[in-house]
Amino acid sequence: MNDRTALVTGANKGIGFHVARLLAEEGFRVHVGSRVADRGERAVAEIGANARLLVLDVTDPGSVARAAAGLDRLDVLVNNAGVQPVTGTPAETGVEAFRQTYETNVLGVVAVTNAFLPALRRSAHPRVVNVSSGTASLAWSTAPNPQFAEGVPRSAAYRSSKAALNALTVLYAQELAEAGFKVNALAPGRRATDLVPGAAVGGDPAEGAQGAVRLALLPDDGPTGGFFSWDGTPVPW
Repeated sequence: MNDRTALVTGANKGIGFHVARLLAEEGFRVHVGSRVADRGERAVAEIGANARLLVLDVTDPGSVARAAAGLDRLDVLVNNAGVQPVTGTPAETGVEAFRQTYETNVLGVVAVTNAFLPALRRSAHPRVVNVSSGTASLAWSTAPNPQFAEGVPRSAAYRSSKAALNALTVLYAQELAEAGFKVNALAPGRRATDLVPGAAVGGDPAEGAQGAVRLALLPDDGPTGGFFSWDGTPVPW
């Protein structure tokens, strides 16, 4: 009997929806994390019988605590929820925009991961996947790279928040290695989502989601503390 369970935050749309859908197709009982209940219910209905709604606002401590209280064991956590409210350079971006971005993309990941660690520790093969961005790579930001124009300092709040998420990925991987965890970051590629309102350009979100599923299904001898593109190739920090 397959009784594996997964939680995907921000799973009512975009890449997160497809991660949840693909994990459900793998036989997981998938908790579809959604800040708004009716949007989550629509996603659950579309995914099918293996999906369950979990109302979860990663920026609300009470919401996180209530969600975690309802799960006794968890095998896979995909920290997908993210925001990009502004796309300006550092000098063009106000402190409040940085704060809003970090609240979801960094602090929300810490809140959710820590809250669900007891449930993950009850798994024989715990996996954590943090959905990052190739634009967070400092190496790619300062040298020719396959994803975006070199030396363009836009989306400073988003990109720096994802760089911070990458650092947390390494630190969680080091802390939890002896407990059998695999903790990795994913660069899903530029995808056609509504992360930036009015700018839904890029490739198929489902293709990017495949990378998250690959990391969620890593064998016990698989990597941890790594940063990988959607196709499995390493991304430089």
